[in-house]
Amino acid sequence: MIENSPLKEKLKDYRLILGSGSPRRKRFLEEMGLDFEVRTKSVEEIYPEQLQGGEIASYLAKLKANPFQKELQVNEIVLTSDTVVWHKGKSLAKAEDKADALYMLQTLSNDWHEVITAVCFTTQAMQKTVTETTLVQFKKLTTKEIRYYIHNYKPFDKAGAYGIQEWIGLIGVSKIKGSYNNVVGLPTHLVYKTLTSMVS
Repeated sequence: MIENSPLKEKLKDYRLILGSGSPRRKRFLEEMGLDFEVRTKSVEEIYPEQLQGGEIASYLAKLKANPFQKELQVNEIVLTSDTVVWHKGKSLAKAEDKADALYMLQTLSNDWHEVITAVCFTTQAMQKTVTETTLVQFKKLTTKEIRYYIHNYKPFDKAGAYGIQEWIGLIGVSKIKGSYNNVVGLPTHLVYKTLTSMVS
């Protein structure tokens, strides 16, 4: 018989809701041994122009929680999240098409950038947001490598037009400082720590 993880045991009187359709975030929660349901709401991801880096991720993570607030039950915790790729003072969001993805990856080539993920935890009574920043360095990517990646992996659902767990990460990421899981899409150590503190 498999024992429950310590956090799953603490959450036994709660219902955890993942407010995201991201398969990567869903897989992380499964691998953390947690019971949860996926419940998605659509929001227009627009933020004030003056926001920078982590402020953007935090704003959007909270924005994604808004549609849930009126319907949450006493024992429910909804987790919403947003990831920003920040490079040279600019947020690289999801690519609109192949040309946009090519431009983004050429910009990131041979340089460092920040991957910032914000996670918002919302209940009936409170809301808490945490952020994690990871530094990632790409080698100098050739146009042929970038085009191959875009054609075969179609990374249009990812900030910065790349997934570190995919081919481009295997051949192109030369250094990383911080949480790898954060770059994939969820700072799992922070999620564990925050949920533990909320239900202790």
